[in-house]
Amino acid sequence: MPVDSNNEDFISFALPCIGEEEIGAVVATMRSGWLTTGPKTQAFEQAFAEAVGARHALAVNSATGGLHLAMEAAGIGKDDLVLTPTWTFTATAEVTRYLGGHPVFVDVEQDTLNIDVSKLEQRIIELRREHGAKLKAIAPVHFAGQACEMDVIMKLAEAYGLAVIEDAAHAFPTSVVSRSVHDGERCRRMIGTVGHASVFSFYATKTIATGEGGMVTTDDPRLAERVRLMRLHGISRDVWNRYTSTKPSWYYEVVAPGYKYNLTDIASSIGLEQLAKAQGFQVRREAIRHRYDAAFANHPVLEMPIQRHASDVHAWHLYVLRLNLERLSIDREQFIREMAQRGVGCSVHFIPLHLQPYWRERYNLDPAMFPIASREFERVVSLPIYPGMDDNMVKRVINVALEIATRFQV
Repeated sequence: MPVDSNNEDFISFALPCIGEEEIGAVVATMRSGWLTTGPKTQAFEQAFAEAVGARHALAVNSATGGLHLAMEAAGIGKDDLVLTPTWTFTATAEVTRYLGGHPVFVDVEQDTLNIDVSKLEQRIIELRREHGAKLKAIAPVHFAGQACEMDVIMKLAEAYGLAVIEDAAHAFPTSVVSRSVHDGERCRRMIGTVGHASVFSFYATKTIATGEGGMVTTDDPRLAERVRLMRLHGISRDVWNRYTSTKPSWYYEVVAPGYKYNLTDIASSIGLEQLAKAQGFQVRREAIRHRYDAAFANHPVLEMPIQRHASDVHAWHLYVLRLNLERLSIDREQFIREMAQRGVGCSVHFIPLHLQPYWRERYNLDPAMFPIASREFERVVSLPIYPGMDDNMVKRVINVALEIATRFQV
């Protein structure tokens, strides 16, 4: 039976939640004449910084661009090493290669699929012994919207003099209860204020969406200034400042060989409206998560995702089921096909990087080096979880998943 994803009854895996507010904001921006980086982007940066509690927020055209800028600002260069989980999208690792450095992959925790902090210190010691000061940073990934064990990561970073550049593409709004770096008291902190820099994504499928876009947050003024400079050709004054400054509008100075990573006012106008809805979006995703959990809790084939710390706020960007393949007569690929044939789109997050041809061949990687990621990859399935899903859609996803799991159970 062919899959018709254009069928109006088909439940897409992910859809952005765009309302009249976003449409109206885009129209107003277009009428204003400011299409590139301008006052809307400046307002978006200020609002996002306030939302996460960071001193600086710098808008960029993608999280990939943001990661590149943050790594460059942190001083990553030729032959430097950055620790990162194998369970991530390739952008987390490729930005280190842009700068001539090398990612060093680490296996993940079985329950969260976040970087396994129990393996980090030993890996740091090994790399320091072999490569000395060439080990420069840790790039943890908050998979699916659940925060990594940031207390442990930050303590290791401080002990070994490493930068922490968080891939927070899934993690808005995510928060953790952690010890303040200032006074040792327990406090709640938003992801975006924990590492030395955090990078968020506003891609079309993310928790808030501008189509393409991202944000770098940091409390470090030096790092912020470097990102600000390098995101637009290394020009000492950006377009907004050049056209509102008292100096001649044509005047600018190139002080570094920068990049072209600025965010437009059109995208930022969408971002401002999405940001205002972000908490409501998270509440709806969490409500869907609870319905999924209740439905799948006792099924021998379907294993629910785990939220390790109840006190943390999980963004629930993804709801990742794991299939008990020993109790199924079909594999993960067939399960996804069966879901699609019944009108429900699913996906897989992620194909671990040690299984990808470039990374595998470049660094001579083998599945046995990452036993948890290699095993869990075979059985993960991401279900739809986005605010535009009404209760009937959620019920359909549940019923279809249960029907398939039961039908093919052995």
